[in-house]
Amino acid sequence: MRIVVVVLCLVVGMGAILLFTGLWKRFARETVPALADLPGGPWMVGGVLGLITVVGATGGLRCVSSRVGKTRLTQGLQAAGTAACCTAAFGPLFYLLSGLPGKNCRSASCEYIPGTGSALLAYALGVGVMGCLFWRWTSARSEAQAARERERLRRLRKKGKGKSRAA
Repeated sequence: MRIVVVVLCLVVGMGAILLFTGLWKRFARETVPALADLPGGPWMVGGVLGLITVVGATGGLRCVSSRVGKTRLTQGLQAAGTAACCTAAFGPLFYLLSGLPGKNCRSASCEYIPGTGSALLAYALGVGVMGCLFWRWTSARSEAQAARERERLRRLRKKGKGKSRAA
């Protein structure tokens, strides 16, 4: 009986995944041409989607790192926030990849959407540049904080208050 339930769950899960990916691809293929016609064209679309990816990845990393010692409600809300941030981090990439032509599909619905390649290139450049800038900014900020902490401990040792005391 358990085997039947497991197989049934696998079939239903696979159906849900295929339905979701099909709907996502259809949504992307219908909206990408409209975005490519906006002012700035596909380059602007790729840059904005790259910014969304960097912000989503940053939010996801911050949500994941601060889960210890909190209530179940707070942990649940943080898990939902992490899921939303991961969707914002990976969603734009999958959105742009859906505009590329299908590998073995000869249908008109699988053709190349003009502007998708340059949007994908702008996306990759935007994520690389903005990610590098953000990483440098956060590492400089953490180095400055560590320097302030070292200076504070040095001043405490100078006053004699930073030493460990024997009981």
